[in-house]
Amino acid sequence: MTFSILARDPETGELGGAAATGSLCVGGWVLRGDPRAGLSASQGAAPSTLWGEAVLAAMMAGRTTQEAVDTVVRPDGGRDHRQLAALAPDGQAAAFTGAENTPAMGARMFDGGVVAGNLLTAETVLDAVAAGYLGADGTIARRLLAALKAGEAAGGDCRGLMSAALLVLSSDRAPLSLRIDYSQAPLSDLARLYEKATSGDYHEWSLQVPTLNDPERILD
Repeated sequence: MTFSILARDPETGELGGAAATGSLCVGGWVLRGDPRAGLSASQGAAPSTLWGEAVLAAMMAGRTTQEAVDTVVRPDGGRDHRQLAALAPDGQAAAFTGAENTPAMGARMFDGGVVAGNLLTAETVLDAVAAGYLGADGTIARRLLAALKAGEAAGGDCRGLMSAALLVLSSDRAPLSLRIDYSQAPLSDLARLYEKATSGDYHEWSLQVPTLNDPERILD
């Protein structure tokens, strides 16, 4: 029901994820993250939010990304109906796609990231999302937004799109977690929300709240 991308910016160390789907509330269902553990995207025909949390916990405990994915997937009897992608803070990625998800489906790895999707018009959507990210300029958030647009242009979710989300994590900044839970044009709305959230008084305030590297920060 979803296509998603997880990536690490090699210059800043920031981690970012983005997702879009033809159903409601993709951000709440799919994206999870912690700068100390990494990112996850848990999706599929019967997605498990538990998978998203569990794979982060496994990576936090020291397992490699592939080990963490295997640890979460192997004991779940419903795994064939689910999909999971994970990205470690160093950019190592892994993914699992259950056989009972709706085609087109699959995952693509690239240097510092992973794309996953199911219920797509074609597997080429996965390649388009990766290419859209790698070919874009600007912040990791802008590149992730470009990746979603490229996926949509390549056919995206075979039902069209109804919701979209963006998550960017850093040890030096507060999390940027933006969600469009229902819209006829979720990618455009998400891009507008990003511009609002990264400019003006809201942006200036967000730079003064506590972070992992400065947990006692107070407003100036």
